[in-house]
Amino acid sequence: MKNWIWLALVLPSMTLAQDIGRPATIGAPRIPQTHSVEQADARLLQVKKDREAVEAQFAASEQRCYEKFFVNHCLDKAKEERRMRLAELRSVEVEASAYKRRQSVEQRDRELEDRAQKDAAEAAYNAANPKPPAADPGSKPAPKPAAVSLAQRQAEHEARERARAAKAAQEAPQRAAKAAAFERKKAAAAKRQAEIQAKLAEKEEKKRRAAQAQPKN
Repeated sequence: MKNWIWLALVLPSMTLAQDIGRPATIGAPRIPQTHSVEQADARLLQVKKDREAVEAQFAASEQRCYEKFFVNHCLDKAKEERRMRLAELRSVEVEASAYKRRQSVEQRDRELEDRAQKDAAEAAYNAANPKPPAADPGSKPAPKPAAVSLAQRQAEHEARERARAAKAAQEAPQRAAKAAAFERKKAAAAKRQAEIQAKLAEKEEKKRRAAQAQPKN
């Protein structure tokens, strides 16, 4: 009876020590690259299902281990298998999530570029086709009486000219401010478009360098 007790205490420790002394597996599993958002969503969904299956399998393995003689060794092996499988699933999850983030950023950059091009085109069209000033209802002359003398017509004409000149002088600063604002908006749109083009060119260069840096099979 004492011999059985000794074996139950010593042999599991010896086996566990042998497992600890084994060299660890070198290198992580190669994760295939994602090529579309749909594929990334499918992989993330499959990772969720596989993770649940791994946890269920680990729970079943725990129950079986308690029925064996070397309980601790069996539990350690089940935990290690669970850890390795979860690490593989985590690698797939990280790669798919990173792909979706990159696609989101690129989509946003494309939308900004399209918006900048539309703004520049609209600014150029407005510059080439300025809208006529809206008519001022107050500038319309009052209806003339049935019989007006030459002196009265001359006086009315001079009054209209003076009013027109005064109005033009009054609106001159506003027209100048609008013209300056338009030029600033046009310059800002051109600058924004140039920045977006430079950013896209930089990303394309990074992709090209990354592609060149990848080892060829």
